[in-house]
Amino acid sequence: MLVLFCGFLVSTLITFVVVRFANAHGHLSGDNDMSGPQKFHARPVPRIGGLGIVLGVSASILVLWLRMGAEAVGGPLIMLAGMPAFLAGLAEDLTKTQSPRRRLFFTAVSAALAGWLLDAVIRRTDIPGVDWIITFTPAAMILTVFAVAGVANAINIIDGFNGLAGMCVVLMLGGLAYVAFQAKDPMLAWWALGGVGAVLGFFIWNFPAGLIFLGDGGAYFLGFLVAELSLLLIHRNPQVSPLCPLLMCIYPIFETVFSIYRRRFVRGRPIGMPDGVHLHSLIYRRLMRWAVGNRNAKVLTKRNSLTAPYLWMLCMMSVVPALFFWNNSHLLALFIVLFAGTYTVLYGRIVKFKVPRWMIVRR
Repeated sequence: MLVLFCGFLVSTLITFVVVRFANAHGHLSGDNDMSGPQKFHARPVPRIGGLGIVLGVSASILVLWLRMGAEAVGGPLIMLAGMPAFLAGLAEDLTKTQSPRRRLFFTAVSAALAGWLLDAVIRRTDIPGVDWIITFTPAAMILTVFAVAGVANAINIIDGFNGLAGMCVVLMLGGLAYVAFQAKDPMLAWWALGGVGAVLGFFIWNFPAGLIFLGDGGAYFLGFLVAELSLLLIHRNPQVSPLCPLLMCIYPIFETVFSIYRRRFVRGRPIGMPDGVHLHSLIYRRLMRWAVGNRNAKVLTKRNSLTAPYLWMLCMMSVVPALFFWNNSHLLALFIVLFAGTYTVLYGRIVKFKVPRWMIVRR
């Protein structure tokens, strides 16, 4: 467990320093705009939580590399490949001038680098028709880049409340580590657990007090990390179904797909335009009725933090069955369909104010 502890310790200390000296760098790192449709914090907060996470993951991977030698060389290569995605997001966190298209481009660069350095390319999907298409290398690379960039963007989309994206990533990385151990791939499991430790080091400052945010740098890097470890899991272990990591990550992925459909076909708006009707936003406004209308900063922060556990449970609905049926594509496909149905029904009932009363939290 040294790898997990090392990632946790470094991330905790770096994040503490960022929080402690927020007044000194807040003019650059602070999320000072609290008027947007997806803004639910009560005061300016540093949005460079990804810095501690990246350094924490790097420290855990370095320790593993020093102990295991050439067997663990994939770890530093993952970090090297992930730098374009992280730095593009960090640039947005500090300058607020980087467009979503530019950030996605550099995330795609990271995906292409990982494909070249680690051969982390999608070669099988267990989806009829798609497996034939990706027998052609260019098609496989295009699908890989699209998938990695999509997962990175999906993690950024669900990063809306204290603890939400962080704990969901912990669940996903923990699930990947478990399956890797089951598949007799301890090295990949340790890489994932290093990520778990680093995210937890950030999490204790982010939840429930919201002293620091993940930011675009943290969200894009974690999305890249989850996606690449998922690709490596199925690439290195043929017995693992490619639908296993897809089911583990289905919550942010389906949130993204559903948001595109909702914006383009339901509301007739550009798919890149932010709005305040994501599932987590609706849960905050319509289920988390505790202290509604109160503008006190302490109360707003508590209401914010009480929202994330709803989505943690939703995320667990996909991660848990993936742990049990990691080598059974038929059952995994069934659970993917069940998740999509559950999400859609839940969203519709919240929109129509028809959720059970026990789900609504009041004072």
